[in-house]
Amino acid sequence: MNETLEQVIASLRERFGEAVEDVVEFRGDVVVTVARDSIVTVVEYLRDHPFCPFPLCEDVFGIDQFTRKKRFEVNYHFFSVLKKVRIHLKVRVDEDDASVPSITGVFPGAGWYEREAYDMIGVHFPGHKDLRRMYMTEDFEYHPLRKDFPLMGVPGSIPLPKRG
Repeated sequence: MNETLEQVIASLRERFGEAVEDVVEFRGDVVVTVARDSIVTVVEYLRDHPFCPFPLCEDVFGIDQFTRKKRFEVNYHFFSVLKKVRIHLKVRVDEDDASVPSITGVFPGAGWYEREAYDMIGVHFPGHKDLRRMYMTEDFEYHPLRKDFPLMGVPGSIPLPKRG
């Protein structure tokens, strides 16, 4: 981990304590797992960080880990234009309470990303002003990027293109 990110991680741990659940470095990427209830304040802190601000939210996406506990992850990628470094945040949630507070109050452009994660994985984002489906119809009951979604789709739900 480079010195800049070490300082950022140290300041996150100092400021947020146990809300910083884990820090992992893999192949030059630093991933910080954050408690769900702290995600908005952590993102706000990173955006306005005094030493290394992260003004660019590059991506927000959902992952279905298909585990019994904390099945879903919401991942956030931020870039510091000033220091030219990236940091990744992760929030893990259970299937029966799949919601993560929206960061659109901090990064309005994250609205599209959150809508996609909602549509494809089924994670809700309380505080999002326009949380609706992006690709699937509003009455579609399923979330296609969940690992338990049938590979050939749900019979009778949406007509598939004919082969050959």
